[in-house]
Amino acid sequence: MERSSIKNEEQYEALREEGYSKEKAARIANTNNASKKGGKASKYEERTKSELYEQAKKIGIEGRSKMDKEDLIRALRKH
Repeated sequence: MERSSIKNEEQYEALREEGYSKEKAARIANTNNASKKGGKASKYEERTKSELYEQAKKIGIEGRSKMDKEDLIRALRKH
């Protein structure tokens, strides 16, 4: 995806810093209400394992109960 097609460049950059792929960051930054969302969540490394687990549960990552904090971060970033 071309960078010139990003609707919310600031949000895109924040998501990339968070570890999102280029495609996923662009998809989120290009939503109709992109200026109203994103970029304000704490970085995964700053969250507790429990918070990461709940996020993984919310989005349906399998095998999360056996993951340590680093595994959860990797899984969340890949999703």
